[in-house]
Amino acid sequence: MQNKLSLKKVDENNFIECFNLKLGSGQEKYVSHPIRSLAQAYVYYNQCTPFAIYKQDIIIGYVMVIYDYDEETYNIWHMMIDEKHQGNGYGTTAIDLCIDYIKSKPFGESNIIILTCSIGNNAAIHVYEKFGFTDIGRDDEEITMKLEI
Repeated sequence: MQNKLSLKKVDENNFIECFNLKLGSGQEKYVSHPIRSLAQAYVYYNQCTPFAIYKQDIIIGYVMVIYDYDEETYNIWHMMIDEKHQGNGYGTTAIDLCIDYIKSKPFGESNIIILTCSIGNNAAIHVYEKFGFTDIGRDDEEITMKLEI
């Protein structure tokens, strides 16, 4: 059964809901809080779209899509699913929605999507690998993954 989710741009109507999202215990080492992410989105407004992830009218997560003009790549940043909604496949559905958005080429013509993930975040790495993201480099803390669409 497919999860019925949607991405809605974060704006003055829903940013407080994003601030109230909660990570599961120990997950704060894997992803930035939406307050920090939205501050970055504000700074990079000409190349970034912050999204609230909704299941019907309930916000269940947050994600950013950003375009790197220097590298000519899209990046998926700071995706999180609220602790109350984890384990339902929503992360997978949200990534699929992000890829669909990127295919619309909102900032540039690139067919390359890059993301980083903490080395120990095996659940997220597994989701990304299901989409065909491959390891293109790592350091002590993060793995960089790439997908060509």
